[in-house]
Amino acid sequence: MSDINLGPIISSLNNLERKLDNSVRSLGGQIEQVDGGVREVRAVQAETRSRLEELCDDFQKYKERSERIAAAQRAETRIVRINDEIEHTYGHHKVVRRSATGILQAFDTGLVQEETVRQVSEELMIQTPRYWLAPALVGLAAWAGDDEALCARAVEEAFRRSTSKTSLFFALILRRQGRQDASVRWLRHYLEGQDPRVLGREFQVVLECVSQGAFGARGRQLLGETLEEWRQRLLDDDAVRAAQVARWRQEIDALRAPSAADDLPRLADVCPQWPVLDDLLARARAHEALLARFRALMESELLPASHLEDTVDDILDGLVRNSDEEELPLQRELLLNEAIVRHEGDEDAARQEVDMRSEALDETRNYLSVQSVAALDPTAVGASPAAQRMAVASCQEWFAQAHAGFSRDYRAAMPPKIEISLRNTYGVSHGTQRFKLTTWTKPLTDDLPDLEASLTRHWSGYVDLYIKSLAYNYTSQLALLGATVAAILMVFLGVNVGFAFLAAIAVGGIWGIVLHNRAEAGRTAQEKARELLSRHMAEALGRLRGAHAELTDWQQQYWAADFVEAEARTFIASLNTATNAPSPFEGRVVGTGE
Repeated sequence: MSDINLGPIISSLNNLERKLDNSVRSLGGQIEQVDGGVREVRAVQAETRSRLEELCDDFQKYKERSERIAAAQRAETRIVRINDEIEHTYGHHKVVRRSATGILQAFDTGLVQEETVRQVSEELMIQTPRYWLAPALVGLAAWAGDDEALCARAVEEAFRRSTSKTSLFFALILRRQGRQDASVRWLRHYLEGQDPRVLGREFQVVLECVSQGAFGARGRQLLGETLEEWRQRLLDDDAVRAAQVARWRQEIDALRAPSAADDLPRLADVCPQWPVLDDLLARARAHEALLARFRALMESELLPASHLEDTVDDILDGLVRNSDEEELPLQRELLLNEAIVRHEGDEDAARQEVDMRSEALDETRNYLSVQSVAALDPTAVGASPAAQRMAVASCQEWFAQAHAGFSRDYRAAMPPKIEISLRNTYGVSHGTQRFKLTTWTKPLTDDLPDLEASLTRHWSGYVDLYIKSLAYNYTSQLALLGATVAAILMVFLGVNVGFAFLAAIAVGGIWGIVLHNRAEAGRTAQEKARELLSRHMAEALGRLRGAHAELTDWQQQYWAADFVEAEARTFIASLNTATNAPSPFEGRVVGTGE
């Protein structure tokens, strides 16, 4: 049997080995390119998702901003319409109101004839057939002209339209003219017709008179005895007392400071209890705002007018300017729309403000509510600083209760533990292998070195697992390679020993190259992942240190703000003494400047 020529076969095997090697290398490169492309696609996908989320947030913000702008524009349109309706329907009331003080000043100066005053008042009576002030002015003109019959008929008509306002009006007129006894009789008539549970809106004028001492010694005594009796009667009603405490509590709640998230961004980002902490700091800072607001009122210097007539004129202006009950629905609607414009279209915030101020536009209020409204919303009811100061002092009891409840509640809301919670937000992956990291949560009040050590151990354990998962596992491939080589030897050894070994070497070599390349790719991926995760772990440690430092800042700010509570409590307690302060016109008589 002649020898077989193995040269061509060996040459072919060598060529095949080279081609296989080149193919394997090319395939490995293509696999790496595909893997890189997949990672790039995933990165682009993640970036696209992030941009879509940002776009969605921006669109939502734009939508909300557009809705608020539209709401503010609609409110501005409604304000114009409401003012036009008020002017068209009740504009003639303004004319009567302006004429009232003018007539009084005309009597003072003697520059206008009585006939002119009478003619003007009668014209106003014709133009405003249902308004109480018109017949009152006719009566005033008739009184000045000594026409007793006309004066009686005019007063009777004014009484029919509004007994309370007419009584108060003439009480002030007579006091202004120095008719002390007659003034007190009208005042008593007014007070006897009042129910302290349902006082009309004109009662604010009585508070002005009390604060200014406008009715003299006898009037002051009558008012003091009556108001104290009303106060004690209402204080026996627990529901009324609770309502006043709730009203003051609502006002104190509104004084809390804005969010501190911009000042403490790291703590806000990683602390699950941040909303509670932020609210605690905001409420604690309300004490300083409370002191600033009410101290400025109680300690400011009040400079009364040099003549009592001027003060009574101001009080009369307040009485006649007061909107009648039929105007209140439009006034409420106007108040809401003005609030919407002020809050730039935020209707929820506007309604919240209006809910706090709407009591000033109620047709009736109890005596305690009158005091609270004068103290907390003086502009809405036209209360002077003197009347507001007196009202605040009169409300000291429920002011103190509301403040104590406010302080107690926010202190009780202190969370039992303050934690830090760091989640896996890094999105690290390689192929199908994603870096998994469970949320790390610890008490942020622990010592910083202990927290750093715990976070480092937490990260290191998961980083080691992920790095190991990126290593190429060629154990099974080696077993398969060994089985393949053994099979080649078994098949070809019986045919040709040289060929069998050459084939086994070729297959083993090619396969080994592939395994080597894959192992190298795994090691490269491990190094890159280790470097990237080291940076992320350093970032996590930085977030921990920042949050820990900001917690210290928060604690210092909270303690400093809460420390002011005692000062605010002492100040509120001192308001008891303010109720006994003398009125600027006590003992004064008409026509003197002393």
